[in-house]
Amino acid sequence: MATQAPVRTDQQPVPAQIAEQRARSAAGITVLTAGIVGVLAAIALLATSSKQTDGTKTALIVLGIVLLIAAALVRSGLTPVVPGEARVIQLFGKYRGTLRDSGLQWVNPFTRRIKVSTRIRNLETAQAKVNDADGNPIEIAAVIVWQVQDTAKATYAVDEYTKFVAIQAETAVRHVASSYPYTSTREGELSLRENAEEITGQLSAELADRVRPAGVTIIESRLSRLSYAAEIAQAMLRQQQAGAVVAARQRIVEGAVGMVQLALQRLEEQNVVDLDEERKAAMVSNLLVVLCSEQATQQVVNTGSLYS
Repeated sequence: MATQAPVRTDQQPVPAQIAEQRARSAAGITVLTAGIVGVLAAIALLATSSKQTDGTKTALIVLGIVLLIAAALVRSGLTPVVPGEARVIQLFGKYRGTLRDSGLQWVNPFTRRIKVSTRIRNLETAQAKVNDADGNPIEIAAVIVWQVQDTAKATYAVDEYTKFVAIQAETAVRHVASSYPYTSTREGELSLRENAEEITGQLSAELADRVRPAGVTIIESRLSRLSYAAEIAQAMLRQQQAGAVVAARQRIVEGAVGMVQLALQRLEEQNVVDLDEERKAAMVSNLLVVLCSEQATQQVVNTGSLYS
């Protein structure tokens, strides 16, 4: 008996197969002028009808009313489009195109014109509390810069594309935060704190893939907050301080050993004093104490010799 392959649940749903196209329109100023002329002609006909006989009067009145109705339809088809906005044209439930050219446009007066903003927008995600790859609770937030690229998909593929982008942004931030440790403990491992550029690049790529069904493009993303959660912040701070102290002491010891080696080498090269192994050991010990001590050393005057 054949078994069915498991269904993947991490794939994005396939949106409606619709893409933005240019809508048919006419110059709004020309149509507006024609509408004004029609209104004036209708007024003139109605005024003239009062001086005519019954048959001519009726015809002029009917013609004037028809012109007024036509002028009203012409006026209802006028659509102003401002820069940074677009109009999605819908006729009887069917997508008919998008107006992007700014200015006064005229379209079929029976259509519905849906306003869609094409400006660049900023979105700051809410501060989320997530466990990183090591299981440590952290607080993270990000700023997303995005823009509508396909107005048809933004209108018809998702329900309220602004909320869709906000939810997908928070989901992507949580997923990226849980995929990497806050600080790196292994060589070559990416971490949220030390590799901000790489992490934000992956965040942008994942978020772009998530919001692509909505016709949205991601321009940039940056982490606006990254810290340990309050319950472990003090413990992690002490751990970081201890690591910093160890690193600093290591640098001090390395420098002190180099200085001792240089001092012994110069004494031997210039024959300043002849030191046997015991005297060298004592000198090295004294120099290391002086160089590595965190407090100022006190001078001791030796009135005897090394052996007494």
